[in-house]
Amino acid sequence: MDSTAPAEGPGSAAIAPASGKTAANVARKAGLISFVFVMYSYTTGGPFGLEDQVTTSGPGMTLLYHLLLPLFWCIPISLVSAELTTAMPVEGGFYRWTRAAFGDFWGFLAGWWNWSASFLLGGAYAVLFTDYVAFYFPRLTVGEHYLIAVTTIAAITYVNVRGIGAVGRVATVLEILILVPVAAMCVLSVRMWHHNPFVPLMPPHKPTFEVFGVGLALGLWLYAGYEQLSTVAEEVENPQRSYPSALAVVVPLSIATYFLPTACALAALGNWESWHTGYFPRAALLIGGTWLGVAMTGAAAITNISLLNSTVLTSTRMPFAMAEDGYLSPFLTRVHPKFATPWLAILLSAVIYCALAWHSLTQLISVYIWLRIATSVLTVLSAWKLRHVRPELPRAFRIPWGNAGLAYAVIAPLLMSFVAMIASDKFGLRWGPVALLAGPMAYLVFRRRTVEPS
Repeated sequence: MDSTAPAEGPGSAAIAPASGKTAANVARKAGLISFVFVMYSYTTGGPFGLEDQVTTSGPGMTLLYHLLLPLFWCIPISLVSAELTTAMPVEGGFYRWTRAAFGDFWGFLAGWWNWSASFLLGGAYAVLFTDYVAFYFPRLTVGEHYLIAVTTIAAITYVNVRGIGAVGRVATVLEILILVPVAAMCVLSVRMWHHNPFVPLMPPHKPTFEVFGVGLALGLWLYAGYEQLSTVAEEVENPQRSYPSALAVVVPLSIATYFLPTACALAALGNWESWHTGYFPRAALLIGGTWLGVAMTGAAAITNISLLNSTVLTSTRMPFAMAEDGYLSPFLTRVHPKFATPWLAILLSAVIYCALAWHSLTQLISVYIWLRIATSVLTVLSAWKLRHVRPELPRAFRIPWGNAGLAYAVIAPLLMSFVAMIASDKFGLRWGPVALLAGPMAYLVFRRRTVEPS
């Protein structure tokens, strides 16, 4: 049988890996609590990163984004992910869902776009962590800065080679260290509440569409990735139950993580025009004094380690799954003899992160948004398609409210994606489509040439 097409139509492809073997067959699996912390560390990590939204979109609009945007973005995507994970709990997650729904070409694009997007994040998180370290050691040279970034990547790579259990334990510790100073700032701010955090709704004298578009794009980035943990479904205990349960905890926790510290700081300080990247440590300093400012700076630094830790876990299963299906070299399907993890795929990704850690990649986040949106769109469309072509798949969790619920889970993210793309900045509008077009070119180079057994 020619493996360039699915065996029995698109609905039959990718339900099981080509080789029938996965890294999770003998690996120790993560329990629900560890999985919750891993998911939270990937999708949120902490409140850091939204500060620019306050000045570009206004304090009121920022807070409304964090109350309303989840209804049209991460909640419907979470519902889709929960249903498809219970139907197809396979390594590679949404990559294999897309391949099962739409065939090899679109499945490859889902995997390739996602893996490519991780390169932009992996190096950026290491650089941003080192930027915060420079707060404590301001005389770091360029070489020392790069060495710290590479050392950070190496340490997180080692944790990931040891498996999802080690990743979960590290994520749990890191998130506790992050959330304690954040909670302290919220509590201490109460005595200083003298301002309405929703005023003004938008910055005066700014074009409405510019305010709306920029804030929306940043909001989609902050609430992206709820389908990403599906890539490690086979490494989680009872994924049909654990995945929906984890989402039920993580989604409201993420909303609270962004909304509460922002509202508390604005109500206490009222200086929305002073907000900029990395402002939360400054807000903590003004609210709680030096000790809280230093603690919040440490929490911001740790957030980047936590994000890197979970990014390596979720993104490195993608080349492993694609190699199993015959797209990439079988070299990447080798698992560690002791930890049963795809260690060569992990090492390859880490090397690329190190290569990109020379420079700050904040501008390239606008390109990442295009790749992230593209994979999310394919994910929600796969839920719709598989309801029609594979209705017999067992679904321990189904999107509620019947066809109306399915329509909501598909249409809402599509509308948000369209608005975010047309509202991208000039760099994103220029290079986002280029990053997407690289996917079909890669497919022509790497399309499967192996023959699967009939």
